[in-house]
Amino acid sequence: MATLLSVNVGMPKDVSWQGRTVRTGAWKSPVHGPRMVRRLNVEGDGQGDLAGHGGEMRAALVYQSQSYAYWRDRLGRDDLVHGMFGENFTVDGLPDDEVCIGDRYRIGEAQFEVSQPRVTCYRVGMRLGEPAMASLLVAHHRPGFYLRVITEGRVQAGDEITLTREGPGRLSVADTDALLYLPGRDPEQLRRALAIPALSPGWQQSFRELSAGQQPGQAQERPGFKTMRIARIVPETPTVSSLYLDTPDGTPLPRGRPGQYLSLRLRVGAAAPAVRSYSLSRPPTADTYRISVKHEPLGQVSHYLNTTLRPGDLVEVASPRGTFVLQDGADPVLLVSAGIGVTPVLAMLHQLAAARDPRHVWWIHVAHDRAHHAFADEARTLLDQLPHARRHIFYTGEEPPPDDPRTDESRADEPHVTRGRPTAASLAAMGIPARADAYLCGPPAFMDDVGGCLRDLGLDPGRIRTEAFSALPAINPGVTPTAAVRPHQPPGPPGTGPLITFARSGIATPWSPAHVSLLGLAEACDIPTRWSCRTGVCHTCVTRLVAGDTAYTTAPLEPPEPGTVLICCSEPTGEVVLDL
Repeated sequence: MATLLSVNVGMPKDVSWQGRTVRTGAWKSPVHGPRMVRRLNVEGDGQGDLAGHGGEMRAALVYQSQSYAYWRDRLGRDDLVHGMFGENFTVDGLPDDEVCIGDRYRIGEAQFEVSQPRVTCYRVGMRLGEPAMASLLVAHHRPGFYLRVITEGRVQAGDEITLTREGPGRLSVADTDALLYLPGRDPEQLRRALAIPALSPGWQQSFRELSAGQQPGQAQERPGFKTMRIARIVPETPTVSSLYLDTPDGTPLPRGRPGQYLSLRLRVGAAAPAVRSYSLSRPPTADTYRISVKHEPLGQVSHYLNTTLRPGDLVEVASPRGTFVLQDGADPVLLVSAGIGVTPVLAMLHQLAAARDPRHVWWIHVAHDRAHHAFADEARTLLDQLPHARRHIFYTGEEPPPDDPRTDESRADEPHVTRGRPTAASLAAMGIPARADAYLCGPPAFMDDVGGCLRDLGLDPGRIRTEAFSALPAINPGVTPTAAVRPHQPPGPPGTGPLITFARSGIATPWSPAHVSLLGLAEACDIPTRWSCRTGVCHTCVTRLVAGDTAYTTAPLEPPEPGTVLICCSEPTGEVVLDL
């Protein structure tokens, strides 16, 4: 018979960590007497990061006294006391390799259901002073698990724990944890996991993505730059030009997909090489890529591309990459763009037109006016080739006067032209079905606004895909937000190692071992970063490797896919370009 040995609670507090402040509820201590357990929490307990801890599916965390004994021996520690692993319930029994997802238990007056393993998190390492603890919990198959409250009630130390119902599928906590975080996963176990209703939605989504990712795919080419030639340059508007690229020797180009992008490395002046990424603006052929670049007034690289390059010049180009690509299927397609954000969705439109795709297609584009509406004629020609296409154009600039020659091309009373910006009402009037697959590209605020409107119209958020070439939003769980700082060179003496380039942020700086990892260097430059475990387990920090080679300082439990790197536990072995 399993027994509840200790009930542990703690309210969130600010903890200083690596020069930052972390809001965390990981510091929990035993309490005496009964405690009420409600649907979302244990009385007197709280979490600093509700995105990863707490809530209905994670109301109480369980850890076993047997695991405490294991870690005392493994780590040589004699100071481990109940609550130090962040658990609410310290128990005798209920081992992770025997308890299954969906099992139900009665403890005191309350009844619980096992919903998921513990989320790998750096804060357990903070609490124990063991930075690698998140990785060790997974590698040693001792994560602990969360409970969902079925019946609220009081519990206290000494209560017996009684199994009231076995979960379907009989997939243990340890096996579920390994299925997400460790290599060699069994497809049959993935199917079993997805068939367990009690498994939390977040883990179900992760397993759906893993299941889809196991389909055979094309091998990725090794990251790196190739020399290509500017075949021709075509002005599209007063501020946008298209560059056609081919190989100097006529060799076939690496295959790409519409919606993907190219990274160009350019030496502009005497500064370190600059790396910028530009979407393919039409599907690549065996011998030609096309990208289209807007001339930004303060953009050093875009100015160089638009004013200095000439046909015949050579540039360094990395192979097409990116996951913002048109998905196969029969459901309607929504292609939405603003300004130069038209390029990836235009490539998708080319793909649809070439196949005479029978799907219903909505083409929605926002430009300042007709003169600055890149690819207007090209898009109209492509849409005319589709059997079920609708066109909606929005011009945000003032309407030309009646005697202006542009008036006939920019009239707001044309059925497909609207003066202003898309609104919730105008999008609703388009009759977009809720089952549509949406592809959005443009300024972040534009994508946020349109994406919110589409969600309000009933579109599944998982089917609203976006593309942005600015730095991605940071994921730093629990870290107290501070004022945004523009990415910059790291403080202190410059490094003497190989050059590290953060392509999205426009920063190139020499490596120094003082930064420990590529993640540490990015943080020193105030580049927005994405991480959770910081030990090579969760893959939140996975980053596209545009060029170069890296080595792992701590081997990850499962290597990421080719062409990517876990920056939390890696360092460069030569010059590196990261899509960060």
